Amino acid sequence: MAVILRRLLRIGRLPGALRAELEPEGILFFDEYVPFTRRFHGAVPGLRSSGSIASYVGALVLTEERVLGTLSSVPKLAGRTIDLRWDDPQAGAVKAELSTTGLTLDVDVAEIDEHWSGELSLHYKTDIPGDVIDRLPRTSLAFDAPPEFVFRAVGVAYHP
Repeated sequence: MAVILRRLLRIGRLPGALRAELEPEGILFFDEYVPFTRRFHGAVPGLRSSGSIASYVGALVLTEERVLGTLSSVPKLAGRTIDLRWDDPQAGAVKAELSTTGLTLDVDVAEIDEHWSGELSLHYKTDIPGDVIDRLPRTSLAFDAPPEFVFRAVGVAYHP
């Protein structure tokens, strides 16, 4: 029932303006309404968890130039969980892995803020064809994320 409701409300759909921005980049893979699991254990301001699991939906797009993943919880809005060019420096607190079973993002939250602790993981569950994986410049990625990335992923209001 939840999947049908999300599709009816278009939660998990890539906004049209963002799709138009990606099309000239040469789309290799595109999937909307992708279910993903968020796992978190640790402590950040506003949340202490010994292990929480939540399900969300979003979109995953691989182009000739970048990888883009979104998290949607309301219609017509999509927060970016990853928006990384293939040629960007590969260093930072967020480690990403692309495979035929989807995209996984792993974060040691203490690397984002030394006063925090714990692990955050997002797993986009979609079948990416092997020939698409073979065409990618890399399957392991890393990038820095701002504190609001963690707050948005764990569902806590961000107050800078």
